[in-house]
Amino acid sequence: MIGQVVQDALRDASCAADWVEDGQLALSALATEHYDVVLLDLGLPRQSGLSVLASLRAGGNLVPVLILTARDALEDRIAGLDAGADDYLVKPFEMAELLARMRAVWRRKEGIASPVLSNGAVTLELATKQATVAEGEPQQLTNREFALLQALLVRPGAILSKAELEERLYGWGEEVESNAVEFLIYGLRKKLGASVIRNVRGLGWLVPRQP
Repeated sequence: MIGQVVQDALRDASCAADWVEDGQLALSALATEHYDVVLLDLGLPRQSGLSVLASLRAGGNLVPVLILTARDALEDRIAGLDAGADDYLVKPFEMAELLARMRAVWRRKEGIASPVLSNGAVTLELATKQATVAEGEPQQLTNREFALLQALLVRPGAILSKAELEERLYGWGEEVESNAVEFLIYGLRKKLGASVIRNVRGLGWLVPRQP
């Protein structure tokens, strides 16, 4: 029940979220997919959360891991952090705090200290999902507009293909509309200006790196 609620809340917060219900499936997913953040319950069947975390770190996977658990004893928190977790949240928790902690561990992974992303021409507020161009008014983005622009602004000048952008927009089991990326880019350009996102024919899209 908690897993479904968290997955739904993450999707509402612009996150493409995949959910598995045991430790072995978690390791299989982590071996085949790229994730920005992992939310890990310690009390998983078939393979415990701590075992999953140990296997992950032993294999050199540095994805940020945020432990979610009902175990609130000090020794449990210490064990999780010493095993390689980046943060620890005890159930029950508020979704607003979970999302804030996710943003924090993701920023640390990306080497981003500020709660905003910017290439010098457009600024994206991670907490409010508002984007602003120079001398313009803040524009409220939809969840998927935000997710797409965030993916591009993490590394200005880097080209992301349509498949890479779709991966950041949709989780398992979500239907991918054939022209969704193009439609979202059209909406972002309408709100922020045509020059904000550039197309590289045959390769994908980028936000320009400003001098």
